[in-house]
Amino acid sequence: MKGIDFAQPAFLYLLLFIPLMIGFYIVKQQKANASLTVPGLAPFEKSGKTFRYLIRHLLFGFRTTAISLLIIVLARPQSTDNFQDVSTEGIDIILTLDISGSMLARDFRPDRVEASKNIATEFITGRPYDRIGLVVFSGESFTQCPLTTDHAALINLLREIKCGMIEDGTAIGEGLATAINRIKDSYAKSKVIILLTDGVNNRGLIAPMTAAEIAKTYGIRVYTIGVGTQGVAPYPVQTPFGVQYQDMQVEIDEAILKDISKMTDGRYFRATDNEKLKQVYAEIDKLEKSRMEVKQFKLKEEKFGIPALIAFCLILLEVIFKTTILKSLT
Repeated sequence: MKGIDFAQPAFLYLLLFIPLMIGFYIVKQQKANASLTVPGLAPFEKSGKTFRYLIRHLLFGFRTTAISLLIIVLARPQSTDNFQDVSTEGIDIILTLDISGSMLARDFRPDRVEASKNIATEFITGRPYDRIGLVVFSGESFTQCPLTTDHAALINLLREIKCGMIEDGTAIGEGLATAINRIKDSYAKSKVIILLTDGVNNRGLIAPMTAAEIAKTYGIRVYTIGVGTQGVAPYPVQTPFGVQYQDMQVEIDEAILKDISKMTDGRYFRATDNEKLKQVYAEIDKLEKSRMEVKQFKLKEEKFGIPALIAFCLILLEVIFKTTILKSLT
């Protein structure tokens, strides 16, 4: 919403003197006209009014307009734009992605890990005010990127992750614990972990529910996402003839993922294809935005420059006219 406001609106009352000035000028002009008695008007019928006579009131017009504009300048006109901005404390989010070998399954396009990276990138781009970090896990876990507002750097690091970077397996508890360690000391009003996996916990020294209890202790909300179609999916299998894809049963420990989210006041989602995964991230984005505090503020810009410049030009024109073509009339 855009408009004009005045920092010192009381000065605008001075504009009430402008009609008084005009009235005083009219009365003064009438009194200044001399009367001449002549036997008839015939001798003056052909004598027209000169250009100088017609524009003799310009000086007063310049002066009156300049005074009006200077009064507006004194009132300090400002443009105002109403904005809505998130609280400066914002939300801290750790994305925790499974990069085990099974994430290369082709039930997503082009596969689960690439689809997860692409949709996570859109999620990051849509939350410019938040600090976001990245943890990856398979047989073990590590921090790919700590919490940061440099989303360009985060996205570059996200694009670099791939299956096989670390020992294979699915250490859900380890991945969640690493994410907790990265966010637990945050002073943000809302601390969130989004944990995405396609399997069953089979590695690591920390049980998933133990990590969930720790998250609850620190007030961290965990959204869990199970990635994989219903039934079977084409998984990559190493054979003597190279990597081939074989249909295998999709196994996701939904019970554990639901328990983690329930314990931490989060939610569990199941994504069976690219579009469903995109909808999951959109839902999480909506849920977290609804929790953010919002404040209104006004960004003001001074707008007295143009009326001040016009007033100066009018004063200058008055001086020029007064000392040149209208000199003999003043």
